[in-house]
Amino acid sequence: QLQLVESGGGLVQPGGSLRLSCSAFGYSLDNYRIGWFRQAPGKEREGVSCVSSAGGFTNYADSVKGRFAIGRDKIKNTVFLQMNSLKPEDTAIYYCATAPPQGAYCSRRDDEYDHWGQGTQVTVSS
Repeated sequence: QLQLVESGGGLVQPGGSLRLSCSAFGYSLDNYRIGWFRQAPGKEREGVSCVSSAGGFTNYADSVKGRFAIGRDKIKNTVFLQMNSLKPEDTAIYYCATAPPQGAYCSRRDDEYDHWGQGTQVTVSS
Protein backbone atom coordinates (compact mmCIF):
# COMPACT_ATOMS: atom_id res chain seq x y z
CA GLN A 1 0.00 0.00 0.00
CA LEU A 2 1.32 3.41 -0.90
CA GLN A 3 2.30 5.45 2.14
CA LEU A 4 3.41 9.04 2.02
CA VAL A 5 4.78 10.94 4.98
CA GLU A 6 5.44 14.69 5.10
CA SER A 7 7.98 16.20 7.47
CA GLY A 8 9.80 19.45 8.10
CA GLY A 9 6.94 21.69 9.14
CA GLY A 10 7.06 23.98 12.14
CA LEU A 11 6.92 27.52 13.40
CA VAL A 12 9.04 30.13 11.63
CA GLN A 13 9.23 33.91 11.65
CA PRO A 14 8.26 35.92 8.57
CA GLY A 15 11.15 35.97 6.13
CA GLY A 16 12.42 32.62 7.35
CA SER A 17 12.79 29.31 5.55
CA LEU A 18 11.61 25.74 5.90
CA ARG A 19 12.28 22.62 3.88
CA LEU A 20 9.46 20.10 3.66
CA SER A 21 10.08 16.50 2.66
CA CYS A 22 7.71 13.95 1.23
CA SER A 23 8.87 10.40 1.81
CA ALA A 24 7.50 7.17 0.40
CA PHE A 25 7.64 3.75 1.98
CA GLY A 26 7.50 0.54 0.03
CA TYR A 27 7.73 2.06 -3.44
CA SER A 28 9.71 4.52 -5.52
CA LEU A 29 8.52 8.06 -6.11
CA ASP A 30 10.37 8.11 -9.43
CA ASN A 31 7.36 6.82 -11.33
CA TYR A 32 4.89 9.42 -10.10
CA ARG A 33 4.04 13.03 -10.51
CA ILE A 34 4.29 14.67 -7.11
CA GLY A 35 2.27 17.63 -5.94
CA TRP A 36 2.46 19.81 -2.86
CA PHE A 37 -0.81 21.28 -1.64
CA ARG A 38 -1.81 23.38 1.32
CA GLN A 39 -4.98 24.19 3.18
CA ALA A 40 -5.40 27.07 5.58
CA PRO A 41 -8.30 27.24 8.07
CA GLY A 42 -11.50 28.29 6.33
CA LYS A 43 -9.93 28.16 2.88
CA GLU A 44 -10.01 25.72 0.00
CA ARG A 45 -7.07 23.45 -0.67
CA GLU A 46 -4.53 25.09 -2.98
CA GLY A 47 -2.06 23.45 -5.32
CA VAL A 48 1.31 24.96 -4.41
CA SER A 49 3.73 23.16 -6.70
CA CYS A 50 4.27 19.98 -8.66
CA VAL A 51 7.06 18.07 -10.38
CA SER A 52 6.78 15.70 -13.32
CA SER A 53 7.63 12.03 -12.98
CA ALA A 54 10.93 12.57 -14.82
CA GLY A 55 11.65 15.68 -12.79
CA GLY A 56 12.20 17.95 -15.76
CA PHE A 57 9.00 19.97 -15.42
CA THR A 58 7.86 21.97 -12.42
CA ASN A 59 4.95 24.29 -11.82
CA TYR A 60 4.20 26.82 -9.09
CA ALA A 61 1.26 28.83 -7.87
CA ASP A 62 1.70 32.54 -8.50
CA SER A 63 1.64 33.17 -4.77
CA VAL A 64 4.87 31.19 -4.23
CA LYS A 65 6.82 31.75 -7.46
CA GLY A 66 10.34 32.90 -6.78
CA ARG A 67 10.14 31.83 -3.12
CA PHE A 68 9.48 28.08 -3.22
CA ALA A 69 11.38 25.35 -5.05
CA ILE A 70 10.39 21.73 -5.59
CA GLY A 71 12.83 18.96 -6.34
CA ARG A 72 13.55 15.26 -6.17
CA ASP A 73 16.19 13.51 -4.12
CA LYS A 74 16.32 10.14 -5.82
CA ILE A 75 18.88 8.70 -3.43
CA LYS A 76 16.61 9.37 -0.47
CA ASN A 77 13.43 8.63 -2.42
CA THR A 78 11.94 11.94 -1.35
CA VAL A 79 10.52 15.07 -2.90
CA PHE A 80 11.29 18.31 -1.11
CA LEU A 81 9.68 21.73 -1.06
CA GLN A 82 12.16 24.45 -0.16
CA MET A 83 10.26 27.45 1.15
CA ASN A 84 12.07 30.77 1.48
CA SER A 85 10.93 34.29 2.37
CA LEU A 86 7.95 32.86 4.17
CA LYS A 87 4.94 35.06 4.82
CA PRO A 88 2.13 34.77 7.37
CA GLU A 89 -0.23 33.91 4.51
CA ASP A 90 1.82 30.75 3.88
CA THR A 91 0.50 29.36 7.15
CA ALA A 92 -1.36 26.13 6.40
CA ILE A 93 -1.22 22.38 6.57
CA TYR A 94 0.96 21.18 3.71
CA TYR A 95 0.29 17.88 1.97
CA CYS A 96 2.14 15.90 -0.65
CA ALA A 97 0.36 13.61 -3.08
CA THR A 98 1.16 11.30 -5.97
CA ALA A 99 -0.40 10.97 -9.40
CA PRO A 100 0.34 8.57 -12.26
CA PRO A 101 2.82 9.87 -14.85
CA GLN A 102 1.34 11.90 -17.69
CA GLY A 103 3.87 12.73 -20.34
CA ALA A 104 6.48 15.27 -19.41
CA TYR A 105 4.24 17.51 -17.35
CA CYS A 106 2.50 17.86 -14.01
CA SER A 107 -0.60 19.58 -12.78
CA ARG A 108 -1.60 21.37 -9.58
CA ARG A 109 -5.19 20.12 -9.87
CA ASP A 110 -5.84 18.09 -6.74
CA ASP A 111 -8.38 15.83 -8.47
CA GLU A 112 -5.53 14.29 -10.47
CA TYR A 113 -3.81 13.00 -7.32
CA ASP A 114 -4.89 9.77 -5.71
CA HIS A 115 -2.58 9.12 -2.76
CA TRP A 116 -2.06 11.68 -0.03
CA GLY A 117 0.05 12.08 3.06
CA GLN A 118 -1.28 13.12 6.43
CA GLY A 119 0.08 16.67 6.22
CA THR A 120 2.53 18.80 8.16
CA GLN A 121 1.72 22.12 9.81
CA VAL A 122 3.57 25.25 8.73
CA THR A 123 3.03 28.37 10.83
CA VAL A 124 4.61 31.69 9.90
CA SER A 125 4.33 34.14 12.74
CA SER A 126 6.39 36.58 14.75
